[in-house]
Amino acid sequence: MKFLEALVSILALAAPAFADYCYSETVEACGAKQSTDLNNCTAQYGAVHVVQFDLQSYANAHITRNFQYLLMSTHFGTYEKNREGFGKLYRKLSDTAWEKSIDLIKHNAKRGGSMNFSTRKDLTPELIAKEANMYELDELQSLARALDIEKGLAEEAHHIHAEVTRRRENFHDAELSSYLEEHFVHRQADTIRDLAGHINDLKSLIEDPSSASLAVFLFDEYLQKI
Repeated sequence: MKFLEALVSILALAAPAFADYCYSETVEACGAKQSTDLNNCTAQYGAVHVVQFDLQSYANAHITRNFQYLLMSTHFGTYEKNREGFGKLYRKLSDTAWEKSIDLIKHNAKRGGSMNFSTRKDLTPELIAKEANMYELDELQSLARALDIEKGLAEEAHHIHAEVTRRRENFHDAELSSYLEEHFVHRQADTIRDLAGHINDLKSLIEDPSSASLAVFLFDEYLQKI
């Protein structure tokens, strides 16, 4: 009997303090005449609450990039440009950005977070004005623009990853770190490599002005097949 009492005492001391927050609130609510908010009875744990603003902003950034890529795809899909390969490339990037935004919103909700579609930490009047005329570009410029977009998204993923990987000493979130690596970081590395390769290949092909038009046409044909 004394052994059991000692064991219970040890387990009670070993249990982390935060584990009792929801339980304590529930007991208080059940015993109270008036309703009590159960603020700690959520799916949040680890460091997800620390990066809520960043996660919301990141999801919104993907939504914005989805529409930007769609505009670029539409530009190259017109009868005047007739670059189906470039249109296909940017349509694929647009679809990916949209899918990732939805996936990020779902994952944030699973971890007890919420979504605010007006949250964008990088959306300033200066940036809006700068990007207003960056959709009707030529082939090489558009690839450079896409590369900048993907690098920006990758850097933001690295920032969030760092925030939940003990950059702040008291916060660590292994699950969120793993999620970012699996669903964003590795894929972005491949996308950035592909776009950088396209830029350098196309640049070398159009160095001779006499065959530049043919080179762009053939490169567009290549993009249609990959």
